Amino acid sequence: MRVGAYPGSFNPPTVAHLAVAEAARRQCGLDRVDLILSTDTLGKHPDDLGALAERVGELEALAASRPWLGVRVTRDQLLVDIAAGYDVVVMGADKWAQINEPGWYGSEAARDQMLRRLPTVAVAPRPPHPTPGHVVVLDLDPEHHHVSATAVREGRHDWRAANAESGPPPDEGEAGSR
Repeated sequence: MRVGAYPGSFNPPTVAHLAVAEAARRQCGLDRVDLILSTDTLGKHPDDLGALAERVGELEALAASRPWLGVRVTRDQLLVDIAAGYDVVVMGADKWAQINEPGWYGSEAARDQMLRRLPTVAVAPRPPHPTPGHVVVLDLDPEHHHVSATAVREGRHDWRAANAESGPPPDEGEAGSR
């Protein structure tokens, strides 16, 4: 079974989060994508996040109608630790830029050592951040490039992931057999 790790704060989950997870599943041949929340999100103040139990509950409700989607909570903070044991780690281009900043690790050498431990990396485009050439660049509808949880919190409710949304479309082989 091939499994992908998709760490985030999911505060709240958006339609883009689901589109990214679906793209990673499809392009990387994953059987499951785990949405992973940290109990202590690195770089975010706890007051800026919704209650962990509420975010977990919302993700579990989304996963209930998507058998390929999992939810996991971890104490780990660094993506390299969160992704340990997974086949693929999924993130946006903005997160890729952030994890490449040496300040998180103390030095460029420490950063390079940590990033070498990552499994296959799948990156969703997020302008203006470039997508690196040595990762899987996820094929995502451009309408999702600028979707953000911040905008949802500020009133863009149409960007919030809806629990009632159906999962990904059936495989082409299934569609023809009905």
